[in-house]
Amino acid sequence: MTITTMSSRELNQNVTQAKKAALHGPVIITDRGRPAHVLLTIEEYRRLSGRTRSIADALHLRDSADVEFEPGRVAIEPAPVDFD
Repeated sequence: MTITTMSSRELNQNVTQAKKAALHGPVIITDRGRPAHVLLTIEEYRRLSGRTRSIADALHLRDSADVEFEPGRVAIEPAPVDFD
């Protein structure tokens, strides 16, 4: 694993280089010489965070035509107002 360090300016000027470097290890992005962010591949992020799938994947219904949902109607009546 190779750790690469880039300044924010270098990242802005060459995003492609940063993405390629992230394939070989984390890319530390500095702001005024101090580490501020880390660029990782999604696979490495998921491995480190323990997440195997996104929330969107977890909530996705495979065949939504099989799911029936018919919410009931709610009748809301206004309450009388007492001005005394």
